[in-house]
Amino acid sequence: MLRFNENNEIIRNDQYRAIVVGLQWKEDITSSMDELEALCQADGIEVVGRVEQNLDRPNTATLIGSGKVLELAELVSGMEVDTVVFNDELSGIQIRNLEDALGVRVIDRTILILDIFADRATSSEGKLQVELAQLQYRMTRLTGFGRSLSRLGGGIGTRGPGEKKLETDRRHIEKRIYDIKTELAKLAETRQTQKRSRTKSGMPVIALVGYTNSGKSAIMNRLIRTFEEQNEKAISPNSSDEATSKTVKSQDMLFATLDTAHRKISIGKGMDFILIDTVGFVSRLPHNLVEAFKSTLEEVKDADLLIHVVDSSNVSAAGSVCSSENDAATDRDFRIEVANKVIRQLGAGNTKTLMAYNKIDIAPNRPIDSSGKDTVYVSAETGEGIDILVEKIKAVVFADMVQGTLLIPYDRGNIASYLCDNARIDSMDYIENGTLLKGRFKNEDFGRYKQYEV
Repeated sequence: MLRFNENNEIIRNDQYRAIVVGLQWKEDITSSMDELEALCQADGIEVVGRVEQNLDRPNTATLIGSGKVLELAELVSGMEVDTVVFNDELSGIQIRNLEDALGVRVIDRTILILDIFADRATSSEGKLQVELAQLQYRMTRLTGFGRSLSRLGGGIGTRGPGEKKLETDRRHIEKRIYDIKTELAKLAETRQTQKRSRTKSGMPVIALVGYTNSGKSAIMNRLIRTFEEQNEKAISPNSSDEATSKTVKSQDMLFATLDTAHRKISIGKGMDFILIDTVGFVSRLPHNLVEAFKSTLEEVKDADLLIHVVDSSNVSAAGSVCSSENDAATDRDFRIEVANKVIRQLGAGNTKTLMAYNKIDIAPNRPIDSSGKDTVYVSAETGEGIDILVEKIKAVVFADMVQGTLLIPYDRGNIASYLCDNARIDSMDYIENGTLLKGRFKNEDFGRYKQYEV
């Protein structure tokens, strides 16, 4: 990460030093502040201090009280801090007032998350989505907010595909937003076409969801390696290499996955499904970011099953080990509720959900699930519990399927055509008496055409 001074000269020390600030006025912010520290670490920021204040309501000028601003200014000076990160979203005027009082860059949680997304986005669509969210955020803060960024040539909140100097006039920004939305609409139409094709094939869709860095991508990779190697071993000596080529990026870091990945998984004869790896969630996920990624995340709403992946180890959002099992449980509950809130926001609150507690290989105890949903304990790292996860998937997704063989007369070609579109056909042969279909059929369809069973 490059840093610049006011003369646009590169500062060689490549890590920011920051104080994180939170306002306690509606709900307990302990977990949220831990999460903010983790987000800072993910963006290459060294957190050297933490300040919290209890107020009945936010200060309209500076969010925190005037006395706390003076106290914060002394800390900034004494600890040689160059950035202050607020847990709450700030207005442009609040950012300007705070920077004038503190003499350093002030950013909020939203800018921080957008900066991480800008750094991690790799696909053209992901970059467009992040740029859209950045521009929409800045559009409402042109007054006051522009001055603070205009004197800095780079840094947190200014990088990525959406990097624009805030002196850019409103008309230019509006034009760019319109262009991005047009491009994203075209990409969304392409995705809809692909989704209609999957729907026509009758192949179920399963989405991995959950808090960021809970191990969703690792679970996808474990399933890919397990079943691709099993299915291809007999016909391909390089099956392991082929399976590896289909895996997705998996790292121990927040927001390692930004671009939704689709993989076809076959867990048995006639039991194929599309597995989707989605972007992880955090609390207070910026509204603009959710809106920008909604066309991508709508895959969650249309899934036949959600696998809600939870980190079962006792590591807090900030990366430190929880001091007790109670602390670990509280942090897990916080992350589960964060994910559930976003799932509801996406309109998928009523979708069948399987709770998958991951990382049991490093968890001191198996967490007790209180969600009332079906639960499985797994380790994507060692493979423990993956077989149970697969059985749970079969029980939910393929419960209404029956394996069988039907011989459809040639004069009932409409039935054969319907079954090809709505069943998992393993083989189709044209024999003397009609079309012989072998595969897995929905119970309802198999009962309707049972007269043709062979």
